[in-house]
Amino acid sequence: MGDVFSAVPGAVFDESGLQHVGNPLVEQRRLADGAALAPRADRAVIAVPGEDRLTWLDSLSSQALARLQPGAGTELLILDPQGHVEHAASVLDDGETTWLIADRADAEGLYDWLRKMRFRLRVDPRIADEYAVIGGTPAALERVSAATPSGVPLVWRDPWPDVAPGGWAYAPVDPHPGAERDWAEAIVTRDEEARIADAAARGDLHLAGLAAVEALRVAAWRPRWSTDVDERALPHELDWLRTAVHLDKGCYRGQETIAKVHNLGHPPRRLVALQLDGSGSVLPEHGAVVRVGDDEVGNVTSAALHYEEGPIALAVVRRSTPVDAALTVDTADGPVAAAQEVVVPPDAGRTANVPRIPRLGRRQAAQ
Repeated sequence: MGDVFSAVPGAVFDESGLQHVGNPLVEQRRLADGAALAPRADRAVIAVPGEDRLTWLDSLSSQALARLQPGAGTELLILDPQGHVEHAASVLDDGETTWLIADRADAEGLYDWLRKMRFRLRVDPRIADEYAVIGGTPAALERVSAATPSGVPLVWRDPWPDVAPGGWAYAPVDPHPGAERDWAEAIVTRDEEARIADAAARGDLHLAGLAAVEALRVAAWRPRWSTDVDERALPHELDWLRTAVHLDKGCYRGQETIAKVHNLGHPPRRLVALQLDGSGSVLPEHGAVVRVGDDEVGNVTSAALHYEEGPIALAVVRRSTPVDAALTVDTADGPVAAAQEVVVPPDAGRTANVPRIPRLGRRQAAQ
């Protein structure tokens, strides 16, 4: 999928797509400032045409979609009967078709499940590989000709971290670090993707790789299916009720667990943001063990080197892990100290009395 960008000077690829074009830290700054575009070969498009598409997706997912207006963006989760996250997708409707943007590793599974759930309804989901996805700030994407198959530009604007209608926020900090991230994704034709690649190869526009995209996402505490979700993940644990769950909508699979955990209990695990000791050069791998002393309390889900904050990570830990505990993370070079920032507090829930607390500084040295 990344071959179209192979002529761009300095381009480095892996199996997921373009990783960087020579300097991921510079690319992060350009991406954040709206001066670069990010090819998203790690994302795939599913088209859902049909008269029943919105009410059908509403009935299957965590999000209220029945009255979604053309051009408006949101996101949905598909849950199992116990409320665990099975699939996730960004959602945009153009008045005739609902467009889902999913992590490529999840797209085939999501598509297969949707096909099985059609029954006799007027819907016809398909994987739309004739389109590609380009990411960046909304201002940067003004340089892109988004696809308009029904007259509405297919540009999805990430609602994170604003609390969507029917949503709920657990993160106890104000301002939320994600408020600094202005992110959108455009669905483009393959011809437009080739035009962007040619312009980048000529030096007419800047590109940023997936390493830069991920660093900005991690710094914003933004959950993602391909990294932060495992077979036990509940939306509450990742603060995903904020943008992906409507707590007051009608029945859908997994709703009972969503309501019980939110109203009556607490999520068994919780997301934390980690500021890692920057004296070494090795980032923890996905799944690296997080410890309090010798005890394993969780695992790293995402890690990145941020252009301002240095080495950072997201991790899911046991709810009982003290919020002031000194944490370490296992790496190939040995344990690394980590300062913890609370994303989901241990007493998360509707009845919890959670005070707003100031966020840590842009860079707190890990002890």
